[in-house]
Amino acid sequence: MNVRPLAELTRVDDPAWPVLQELFRSSPSRPEVLSADADRSLAGLEQLQVTTRSFLGSMVVNCGGLLLDGGWLRVFGGVGSRRMPGLAEVNGFPPAVDPAWRPAGGLVVAHDILGGVFVLNGSDAAELGRPGEPGQMIYFAPDTMEWEPLEAGYAAWLEWLLSGALDQFYEGLRWPGWREEITGLPSTVGIAVFPFLWSAEAQNDLAATHRKPVPMSELLGLRTEFGLQLGSGDPGFLGNPGTADM
Repeated sequence: MNVRPLAELTRVDDPAWPVLQELFRSSPSRPEVLSADADRSLAGLEQLQVTTRSFLGSMVVNCGGLLLDGGWLRVFGGVGSRRMPGLAEVNGFPPAVDPAWRPAGGLVVAHDILGGVFVLNGSDAAELGRPGEPGQMIYFAPDTMEWEPLEAGYAAWLEWLLSGALDQFYEGLRWPGWREEITGLPSTVGIAVFPFLWSAEAQNDLAATHRKPVPMSELLGLRTEFGLQLGSGDPGFLGNPGTADM
């Protein structure tokens, strides 16, 4: 595979960043846009081999990540501050650009506070038993412990998130007072729900469940453990959420 130089990836006539900035400004999801370290983020762009004409390329170069709905959803960007890991850290990019490297099972692009995971399918999705087509978004749902197809590419998915779709998407998974409960949690911390979200007890009365902050790494580990126990199988790589600051 030929590696396109950075100049080819960044010097485009119609970069997507101005479009994204307008979407951020008008979004009812009130995204907090974290700043990026542009120099370090360029290495991630070169590894992905996408241009800044794409939403994904522009997010990597210009944005250290997005926090939507007060941090309920964390969309990863390029290298940012300590507040949020970047795509390179989450997906384990090689230290130097490697044309042969591919993310295991697809590119992890977002985590939600419940341990749900959004992934951009790679070319081997069918071989891994994952739904959707290569280049489409899928979601590992904490209430079903299964991968669900979203039937959209990265750009359409990001536009959909910013359109205010999160209330509908997470209907049945948000309890009274959820916004106050998650305020101030670091992006490396999630909310564990007991009984678990896939249980009949939680689905019948989410407000009656017990909830507590836990490291995202612990929450994602439970997804793998219970996926195997419940017979839905190993969900595969769910991303490295970084070290939790509890």
